[in-house]
Amino acid sequence: MQPVEHRKVIDPMRPYVPGRPIEDVQREFGLTSVVKLASNENPLGCSPKAREAVLASLAESSYYPDGNCTNLRARLSETLGVKPGEIVFGCGADEIIGMTGKVFVNPGDECITASATFSQYEASAVSMGGVMVFAPMKNNAYDLNAIYDRITDKTRVIFLANPNNPTGTMFTAEEEIAFLEKVPPRVFLLIDEAYAEFVADPSYPQTLPLLKKYKNIMLVKTFSKIYGLASLRIGYGIADEAIIGLYEKIRPPFNVTIQGQAAALAALSDQEFAEESFRNNRRVMDYYCHELDRMGVNYIPGQTNFIATDTGRDSRGVFQALMKRGYIVRPCYIFGMGDSWIRVTIGTMEQMKGFVEALKEALSEP
Repeated sequence: MQPVEHRKVIDPMRPYVPGRPIEDVQREFGLTSVVKLASNENPLGCSPKAREAVLASLAESSYYPDGNCTNLRARLSETLGVKPGEIVFGCGADEIIGMTGKVFVNPGDECITASATFSQYEASAVSMGGVMVFAPMKNNAYDLNAIYDRITDKTRVIFLANPNNPTGTMFTAEEEIAFLEKVPPRVFLLIDEAYAEFVADPSYPQTLPLLKKYKNIMLVKTFSKIYGLASLRIGYGIADEAIIGLYEKIRPPFNVTIQGQAAALAALSDQEFAEESFRNNRRVMDYYCHELDRMGVNYIPGQTNFIATDTGRDSRGVFQALMKRGYIVRPCYIFGMGDSWIRVTIGTMEQMKGFVEALKEALSEP
């Protein structure tokens, strides 16, 4: 029987590889306790206010959600100082990224990003028949000059992650403005700030005010990371109303659940939780980096809630050895970083103390 025909542009695409589920690792290795440090989730959970809001919203589960996200839109508009029509909501930031290809990319068009970054940028471009151009990195960070040098008449979108996943590095406000001044206005820039709330470096850009001057930018944010709402899948993009209008044409009508909207609205009213998440992350990250220094293990100092760690050997073996000891991390060869790197999410102090001992044992295996 002849197979069903499909769009050939998706043939080179690879499915997204998520972190291993805890239950899966428990079954495989016969473990009762497993710590997941693979997906950059908040080890403190989410705000109690968000949890209460979700439970209350379950009474409305038989209804379709508000497709406009009216209450959340109004709150974000007020908080951010932007117009309600300058915001588009997605089922996580991933959906905003995915919609970008549908809005801007025709077959044969080019998009540009860094050589080791979030894989969904490539998926957004290639799924629409576009070509992803990868620029080399500099000191494990985005090299904006290298990206600019690769702009051609075919370039439609530039994807920038700041800070970057999986390296945890960032470009500065000075670098960002210099780049924006050079990029042709016809080229769309998506700046993904999923991890911005974890940044401690004072030179980090304040991109939001720049949207008034540069009309070809979208700033993408998420409630998954510091707010701890990863399973509720809610992200948003901020851009000029004309750009948002294009996204609204293709946005699915009910793409953000009632529970997600309720949790996000409640999370915004509990900044104390976000601040405690930030403090925990810096405190435990400092401990982990100090221990890596003592072990003589190379790593990339970062501005996120994870640390790219160089095992000095094939990360696949280290990945397995750590799982046997009850710790799930992310091997970085899937991001194009090389075979020896793993990405380790920063957990609680107790979790990371246990992880350090497990890492020592894993690295001592022949």
